[in-house]
Amino acid sequence: MERNFTGPDEYQKHFMPKDYLATYYSFECGSSSETEMVKFNLQCLHQTFGPGGLRGKTLIDVGSGPTIYQVLAACEAFSDITLSDFTDRNREELQKWLSKDPGAFDWTLVLKFACELEGNSRWQEKAEKLRATVKRVLKCDVNMSNPLAPVELPPMDCVLTLLAMECACSSLAAYRAALCNLASLLKPGGHLVTSITLQLSHYMVGKREFSCVSLTKEEVEQAILDAGLDIEQLLHSAQSYSTTTAPNKGICFIVARKRLGP
Repeated sequence: MERNFTGPDEYQKHFMPKDYLATYYSFECGSSSETEMVKFNLQCLHQTFGPGGLRGKTLIDVGSGPTIYQVLAACEAFSDITLSDFTDRNREELQKWLSKDPGAFDWTLVLKFACELEGNSRWQEKAEKLRATVKRVLKCDVNMSNPLAPVELPPMDCVLTLLAMECACSSLAAYRAALCNLASLLKPGGHLVTSITLQLSHYMVGKREFSCVSLTKEEVEQAILDAGLDIEQLLHSAQSYSTTTAPNKGICFIVARKRLGP
């Protein structure tokens, strides 16, 4: 592991979901850089899972964090969704929202935006549909050959991972290995949908800094190809976060398909 990389123990002890959600998912800020990042991902996800897009039965979101926005479009296209994250607190936060705990984060503004993209205003129905579609919340670690160990699930139609891999991997080599681990969760012909913040060295959660592996677009593309996947779509936004002292070089959204054979 590279020096000063934020390891799993630090995440388990110090990653606070409330601080993270307040910083990156408060739509009240209007046109903030963080809001624009979320909107970009929501627009890409709507394009990916909307009419004429990917369809299937099973989807797993790897590295969900404490967020549910990334599966709002997918719950219209898949009937069995698994959420997963490494830290106990993040999984607890997910369970709070799923069980309608009064202390759960309020996703109303994000739900409304996602519904606007779909051309409807029934955001309450969207929330209930997602709750019914999420069947389980599991612990995951992308650095393990089976990221869900000791749980074993049947091969998936789709693996989704947004803004997570660059935080979980300590080096380019670790990122490449982790992509292979994710690909192993897919059926042949299944799809990986991923969003990566490019050349991001760290990000802030409250007053605590968490490190990332800095990746270029070319490194991400090659790693996906080498993991046995063919890129079907790549979208790039130059948007950068405002909460880092060293701005990232945009965000890359990719849809890739697992090859049917060697």
